Amino acid sequence: MSNSNMTISLAQLVRRGRLYWSSPAGRAHWQAERACIGPVCERLFGVHSLHLGMAPRLTDMCQIRHSLTWAPTRELAEDDACLVCDPTRLPLPDDSLSLVVVHHMLEVAPEPHRLLQEATRVMADNGCLIIFGWFPLGIEGARRIWPRSRVNMPRCGRWRTPGRLGDWLAFVDFEIERVDYCGFRLPGRLPSNAKLESIGRRYNLPFSDMYMIRARPKTQRAQIVRPGLTTPVMGRPLLGNSPRVASEQKRKQVSEVD
Repeated sequence: MSNSNMTISLAQLVRRGRLYWSSPAGRAHWQAERACIGPVCERLFGVHSLHLGMAPRLTDMCQIRHSLTWAPTRELAEDDACLVCDPTRLPLPDDSLSLVVVHHMLEVAPEPHRLLQEATRVMADNGCLIIFGWFPLGIEGARRIWPRSRVNMPRCGRWRTPGRLGDWLAFVDFEIERVDYCGFRLPGRLPSNAKLESIGRRYNLPFSDMYMIRARPKTQRAQIVRPGLTTPVMGRPLLGNSPRVASEQKRKQVSEVD
């Protein structure tokens, strides 16, 4: 696919996505996700963050000073702090961001593996990667049984379990710290029941519409190599071979002769 075709495809995708996230169902799901990421954002500090997605940013509540968004075209850029680019080619240096939020992009992006690789490339060693995804085993996932239901947002694309994304993250030397489930609801209802959401999140039950993965770079622990000890000469103690002890012994012998 050429760059122009890719841009057109992404622009159409973003327009469809924004229509969903502005609908009552989209707003209800977004509020559930915002409540889920809130406690994480309170503990994060840094200089730059990035929200990769089609919904309103979830990084605005963080204490990180500079929050960036993304759009495939200038027409779709919503503010001045917006990266207009291919999401698999971010115009950012390595290790430059303290937080990256990938919001429901891995289900629908044309090249999800490359998108994830790019998101991890710009992540600082002490940074945090947040991935929001649709849970295939939840109520919303059960509605995707019929192929015709997978045409419109949000049930289009390819949904993956947290375990599957864990394999993807291991490939780029990241590891999952925690998986949180959010968007609990009864069949035919929106995820707006505060009591049901509270119980589901308290026990982290895997029966929700969405999940949030928190991942970080794998820490490379330095291996301590201890210096080997020289084998002492037969009949002499090991400590006696040191220059300091040898000089003391020689000085003692001289004093005895005198």
